[in-house]
Amino acid sequence: MNKHHESTGPAGEQQITLRGPADLADALPYLMGFYPNDSVVMVALHGGQGRFGGRLRLGIPQAPGEWGPVADQLAECLVSGSERREGRPDAIVIFLCQDSPDGSSARLTMERLRPFAQRLRTACGALDVPVLEALCISDGRYWSYCCPDPRCCPDQGNPLAMPGTTVMAAAATYAGVHVRGTLRDMEARLQPWRTPAAVRAQEKALDTAGPALLPRLLDERARREVATETLGLARRLMDRIEEAQPAPPALSDAGDDQVIGSDEAAAVILGLQDRETRDKAAAWMEGPEAQSALRLWRTLARRCVGPYGEHAAAPLTLAGWVSWSTGDEPGARVALSLALRADPDYTFAQLLHRACNEGLDPEALRRCLREAADADEEQPGADAGSGEAVAGSATDRGATPLRVRKIRPLPQGGRRRARALRPPGAERHKASPGSTRPRVPAAGRRTHEARRYGRRGSRARRHD
Repeated sequence: MNKHHESTGPAGEQQITLRGPADLADALPYLMGFYPNDSVVMVALHGGQGRFGGRLRLGIPQAPGEWGPVADQLAECLVSGSERREGRPDAIVIFLCQDSPDGSSARLTMERLRPFAQRLRTACGALDVPVLEALCISDGRYWSYCCPDPRCCPDQGNPLAMPGTTVMAAAATYAGVHVRGTLRDMEARLQPWRTPAAVRAQEKALDTAGPALLPRLLDERARREVATETLGLARRLMDRIEEAQPAPPALSDAGDDQVIGSDEAAAVILGLQDRETRDKAAAWMEGPEAQSALRLWRTLARRCVGPYGEHAAAPLTLAGWVSWSTGDEPGARVALSLALRADPDYTFAQLLHRACNEGLDPEALRRCLREAADADEEQPGADAGSGEAVAGSATDRGATPLRVRKIRPLPQGGRRRARALRPPGAERHKASPGSTRPRVPAAGRRTHEARRYGRRGSRARRHD
């Protein structure tokens, strides 16, 4: 066994020393805030005592041919990110977490992932940062890829400690650190419905609301009316949710689903596709209304079924923002990752995801949203400031502003249906060089940028 010490906190704070693979494996869920599934996790270590620093997570690529390039990118990302925040890491710890398909062949899973672990170790070594330990965690057991001694690291692996029985668990409980379950459980609360009858009912409601709403979104005055209606309905739904009795997550989600009708969900989902409406909704980020808003955004994300999966980017981003604003960084990363999986080009999710991962303080964005809400109350006809612009200034100072969309069109039957919904005069113009987005005539450019319909071809991001 490789004997080493890792401290959980910086100098001057109360510290816990971890010795060996067993303690490292037990500490992983407390480092991440959840039990990672099908994930590679890399943690930077700093100083002679190995203080934990930056960490990253990515879903394990299914194709072994991707392991080499992914390993290089992960190593570069962790080292460069650590250099920007805490300095170059002195070492790295790697975790490969994947259960076997049948629950009884964990050792085969460990051996199958061994080449990936080796590629990760080589990639880190190429950057002159050694890998202190590389562990595989599968089916409640762990193996060390770095320890050749069968006396402490046998071929059959070692069992993980029972949850809540270790020093790390006791320290986390004392510090108020909670593990939120598995990554799979956290994602399940935000993913679309799969029950056929429920999916059909919600998809029908979205199909009905879309053609009626889109022409109004293309008109400046009507668009503001839609924003007022959307926010008013969302507020009523939040009040309805708040009246429900608190319950465990699974029961709470089911209860929230029951109190919101399909037509109501469709109206808010489509209304949130307008950027300025979404930014105003983002002001429900603190105090008593934050939790009811978070429950509403989760409920709406589950209603983005079938061809409307891309529309989930708006409620998922709002869920991630509220989670981050209220101190739940693991929940924020999961929600924002799913938002980017739904739409990799969703600017607000990109900026929030980066800011959260960079460890920035969300108060700057909260302050701007408060000021925008106050200004909107004084001048009801004025548009709210964009949360995208604020997040961008906090994360990309001096960079060229990113181009953002005002409206996200509806996937009603693909491109042919899209042309049928386009208002008269909004003919497709030739795109500018280097752009894949069609241009819209000046009459509609301020309130709408057309997007192609249907499934996007770009690969979704999977990292936190």
